[in-house]
Amino acid sequence: MNRSEAHPPAFHLLAKPTGAICNLDCSYCFFLSKELLYPGSRFRMANEMLESYLRQLIEAHAAEREVVIAWQGGEPTMMGLDFFRRSVEIAEKLRLPHQVLTYTIQTNGTLIDERWATFFKEAGFLVGLSIDGPELIHDTYRVDSRGEGSFRRVLRGHEALASAGVDWNALTTVHAANEAHGVEIYRFLSDDLGARHLQFIPIVERSTSEMLEISNAGWNSRDGRSLYTQRGEQVTERSVSPSGYGRFLIEVFEEWLRGDVGEVFVQMFDVALANFAGEPPGLCVHSETCGRALALEHNGDLYSCDHFVEPAHLLGNIAETTMVELVSSPKQRAFGEAKRDALPAYCRSCELRFACHGGCPKDRFALTDDGERGLNYLCPSYKAFFSHIAPVMQEMRNLLSVGRAPADVTIGVLASDAARGRNDSCPCNSGRSWKRCHGASRRSAR
Repeated sequence: MNRSEAHPPAFHLLAKPTGAICNLDCSYCFFLSKELLYPGSRFRMANEMLESYLRQLIEAHAAEREVVIAWQGGEPTMMGLDFFRRSVEIAEKLRLPHQVLTYTIQTNGTLIDERWATFFKEAGFLVGLSIDGPELIHDTYRVDSRGEGSFRRVLRGHEALASAGVDWNALTTVHAANEAHGVEIYRFLSDDLGARHLQFIPIVERSTSEMLEISNAGWNSRDGRSLYTQRGEQVTERSVSPSGYGRFLIEVFEEWLRGDVGEVFVQMFDVALANFAGEPPGLCVHSETCGRALALEHNGDLYSCDHFVEPAHLLGNIAETTMVELVSSPKQRAFGEAKRDALPAYCRSCELRFACHGGCPKDRFALTDDGERGLNYLCPSYKAFFSHIAPVMQEMRNLLSVGRAPADVTIGVLASDAARGRNDSCPCNSGRSWKRCHGASRRSAR
């Protein structure tokens, strides 16, 4: 094996120590159905697998300075605090002298207390907290097995993290219940909770016509539940609408633009700026190819992607074949290159292709105007969003090219706002007047 095979390009791996097991039963969480892949399992990563996983991940990144050790679920904190203490101890022993280990965990926050928060702070974890907005919005779908909302438990977890000074970011899903509340949700996350890093992830739950009724019932419905796979041309009633995600992002963008640039970091905006500036975007969704973001199940099964934990995309088990071999396999390379090669002609000729790259393959089940399959379900959103932000992104790119901060773009924005009439149309294209839309923002009044 030559050096390039022994040390492939850096990749990102989401390890799921509890598999699909979670203490919540969020209505839109299709991953709950992945429990069906492992009938009879205890859904707990064994100590031997934990050490093997960490050793292989660290060795695979021997040529890199930074190694990211990322935990997800299900709900990973259900493994208990001792598991994560042990994982840090093992990883630090295995770490190569030149390497820096970065620990991340995505959690619903309901089990986080002072002990957890103290550990996260001491170990240097970056904690991703799943929260969909204020209480009524959050509790629409993020419920437990009794159908009760989880907001107040999540808020207690957030308070513990904040009190301990833990670095955290907000992960908010965008769906049918909150797609029309972009400004409200952004203000809640950034102002009320103090979030400085935000991710907005669209909920698109595919289904076949035959399974739509069952899919609409939610993946927490044990009776008649089926394994979710990325197939079908229908979507559940919880899914964000084809144009709703773009509307949401534009609302947030216009609010962010008026005072939070350089202070609050929204992943989608960072990705867009990178693509407009000709730099790698750091997110597979809007990269030309993918295949460098994989998922590891509790038993060592490695899958092509977190969204494709299904039999057709199982690469193998790291107890039988090394992680390096699986990540570098022809099957995985083909998976990643198909993102580019399978684009329909409509996308290949699109002037926004450099910014969008067709979006995630999991959402490419719509038809183009001429009937070609493979158009992203969210294409209307992406076209609207990237077109809307293009002038600002181009100005930010120009500022960067002369050594100025992108945040300087706000100077011109506020000058334009000052000259705008109260009854003029809001620049977010909502159809509302400036005074009744973004002109009512506290940021615009600064």
